[in-house]
Parts: sequence; structure tokens; C-alpha cells
Amino acid sequence: MDMLPPSSAPPPSDSQLLLELRAGEAKAFEAFVRRFCNPFFYVAKRILRNEEDTRDAVQEAFLLAFRALPQFDGRSQLSTWVHRIVLNVALKKYRTQQRHPEQSIESLLPHFVEDEHHEVGPQFFQSSVEAWVSREEQRAIIHEKINQLPESYRTVILLRDIEGLNTEETAELLEISTMLVKTRLHRARQALRTLLEPLFRKEQS
Repeated sequence: MDMLPPSSAPPPSDSQLLLELRAGEAKAFEAFVRRFCNPFFYVAKRILRNEEDTRDAVQEAFLLAFRALPQFDGRSQLSTWVHRIVLNVALKKYRTQQRHPEQSIESLLPHFVEDEHHEVGPQFFQSSVEAWVSREEQRAIIHEKINQLPESYRTVILLRDIEGLNTEETAELLEISTMLVKTRLHRARQALRTLLEPLFRKEQS
């Protein structure tokens, strides 16, 4: 499923769209795809990083969503429900792909000396990394650095910090414990900080 050009027609509300979808109206299915295709294409692509796999995953996710509409109870927003389906399909597709052995994250983590202080002190003095990465123009750099993380850490930080899932939702999608999600997220954030630090220091100089 490819990305679609924007429509000039005003979009229906979620509740109206849901009513029309359940009534089987053709225009509702077009509106559904037009509303969610482009943003969720990027969601799937962040996981899969491949155009062809992403198109396949989005198409499969939308077909699953259409078939599951009778079971959608409306307790969450329609976009939240579809978002979860897209993530689930993309992650399942990702797991089936043959991958090389995962590299270690240790080289990107802080090192400590015997008194438990950092071997190399933190270099962020004038503002936080979090403030730096929140800028719109830096998002491409953030995604580039996230993609340099080992896969198990990359997926956790994507789901928690980019897609906005909570710990329990992330654990369920990844089929791991909440404790492991917390551990991986902490280490992924530390590693991302290491990757961003040279850019941060360059900006501050």
C-alpha cells in the first residue's frame, strides 16, 4: 500500500467514520485509508526500514483492521487502535526476517571507575540532550542514531519514546517482561546519549 495524496474534502470525525465503515460505505473505506495510510506508513517503516516490507505490512494491517471492525468497542480512539495493529504487524514481520547476530551495546554505555563515578564525566553542561533532541529539525538525526543501536534496544526505544507506548504495552508487543523493557530502555537511552554527544558538543562550541 503506497502513500496517498491529501484530499481536499473535509475529513469525517472518528465516530462518523466508524459508523460509515460499519455500514459498509465505500467512501468510508477510502477515507479510512486516506486518513491513516501516510502516518502509519512511517510508523511501520521505522520498524522495518525497508519500503517493500513496509508497504506489505501496512496493507496487511489495514486488511486486519477492516476485518476486526465489528470487534472494535470504541473505548480507545480509532487511530490508537489502528496504530496498535500496524505496530503488531510490523513487529511480527520484523521477527520473521533473518538477521545477523546482534552487536553488543556495551561500548556505547557509560563506564565507571571503582568509586562508582563515571570514568568520563558527562559533557552536557549548558542544556539537556532532551531539549536538544526535541527540536523539529533534529528528528532525522535522532532516527539515524536510533538506527545505529542494536535491534533489541532500537525497537524498545522506538516503541516507548517515539511511538509513545507505555511499558506494559511495549512488553506485550515485544513478548518480553516489563522489567526487561525498563532495562533495555534505560540502556538504549544511555547509548543514544553517547551517540548524540559529539553532535551536542559541536553545537555548543
